[in-house]
Amino acid sequence: MQITACAVSLNVEDVRASADFLTSHFGFHEEMSAEGFASLARPDAGMHVAFLRRGLPTLPEDQRETGAAGVILAFVVEDLEGELARVQREGLAITMPLREEPWGERSFQVTDPNGVIIQLLDWNAPKSQ
Repeated sequence: MQITACAVSLNVEDVRASADFLTSHFGFHEEMSAEGFASLARPDAGMHVAFLRRGLPTLPEDQRETGAAGVILAFVVEDLEGELARVQREGLAITMPLREEPWGERSFQVTDPNGVIIQLLDWNAPKSQ
């Protein structure tokens, strides 16, 4: 198998609200959209994020009413403190304050209007000896 691209598709109530959140605050751009659908990308992210409106008839019946609230999209960044300051200046509510885990992960979270959690993180793991 050879994987040529990567995407995550999330079912949400308001596609436009989630798409606008990622484009306005996290530098994504819209690559494709249609009624009830938007596909976003960043040239440096190596993946697409697609939002699908819950209830779309094009989804398999058992998936139509599921929602992405509580799903975490994690983005590794180079300047975590700088990103924290930036999202605070932009008025985003920090839904999980900056914290450091024993294994070296440092992260904070914000939440989009549909309940999708955006986690920005970096790794400060101890060097193995």
